[in-house]
Amino acid sequence: MTIKFDNNTGLVPAIIQDYLNMKVLMLGYMNQEAFDQTLQEKKVTFFSRSKDRLWTKGETSGNFLELIDWKIDCDQDTILIKAKPLGPTCHSGSTTCFAEENDKGFLYELQQTISDKIDNDDDLKSYTNELYKKGINKIAQKVGEEAVELVIEAKDNNDELFLNEAADLMYHYLILLKAKGFTMENVETVLKSRSK
Repeated sequence: MTIKFDNNTGLVPAIIQDYLNMKVLMLGYMNQEAFDQTLQEKKVTFFSRSKDRLWTKGETSGNFLELIDWKIDCDQDTILIKAKPLGPTCHSGSTTCFAEENDKGFLYELQQTISDKIDNDDDLKSYTNELYKKGINKIAQKVGEEAVELVIEAKDNNDELFLNEAADLMYHYLILLKAKGFTMENVETVLKSRSK
């Protein structure tokens, strides 16, 4: 398919979407040169109408948009770019130019809450922080216990107990990831590499 750049301006709108959560990050315009450079360098580049030149998103801030994939719409006059944002997309510091924060789902919020409790040494009788302070062996032991309890509940027919044990395992698993210095994003990277 050939991109139909506007006959007068030589531009097409380019919608930038977060490749993980599918949120629209921003809208920019590309000419043929900007599009070619985006494909070649794997960093989203626009034609800036105000600067009257090519502009790679992040060239000043360092908050680049890494190209993951692209598609052309049915009329061939708009590009959808799926990208990995390396920092906030908007110049205001917001995740998106539409003032939406990334929402990968509740598990990522929980991961952040766990991290905050540990990093801030939350001493308000935080179970999370207390377990973390006991060290990696105790955390790993707790994950093992929760895994066994989940397996036991899987053999029964009580969905509520099964889901509660699954939640307990996930919670403790997130503490273990934090204790090892990793995040769910690191695990996702491994899983993605296996799917190729």
